Amino acid sequence: MSYDIWEKSVPKELTGDRLWKMTIYRLALFLSDVSWHDVSKLIDDERTKGVSNQLYRSIGSIGANIDEGYSYSTGGNRARYWEYALGSARESREWYYRARHILGEQVITHRLSYLTRIIQLLIVAIPVQRKLSLREDRAEYSIVEDSEGDHSDAEDGITLKTFKDLLLTVPLPDL
Repeated sequence: MSYDIWEKSVPKELTGDRLWKMTIYRLALFLSDVSWHDVSKLIDDERTKGVSNQLYRSIGSIGANIDEGYSYSTGGNRARYWEYALGSARESREWYYRARHILGEQVITHRLSYLTRIIQLLIVAIPVQRKLSLREDRAEYSIVEDSEGDHSDAEDGITLKTFKDLLLTVPLPDL
């Protein structure tokens, strides 16, 4: 599965909305489709049925809160919902980590990196809406440019090129 193929399958009722122009929304929506395969595998194992439910709910909450927040005309209201999305993205990373024994290293590495990128985008977007910074060390998610012109997060080294690679090849768990 790749993001490009998925994007072409999204109905015009979604792609025609102004919200579709927001990268973070598209990434969250794509993740909800990808995670369907993950939770389908988790639900088959008695030990991870609860993880499956919690994971799918937290993943769905990311896009739903971005969507709802976007609908508000004031930055403060928008930022509040995007903070909920941020919380759900972090919660989703936790649930994915717990699912690592069933989903496998390749899937977990991909999903954790993907969610980290969503978190980074929200960390940047929320203060713009609030007109102030979050109560976090902003250096943790600062963007730097390397010698080849790629932008990356200073801490984890996720370059835009690396993130684009996450969109090209999305591993799915074996069913």
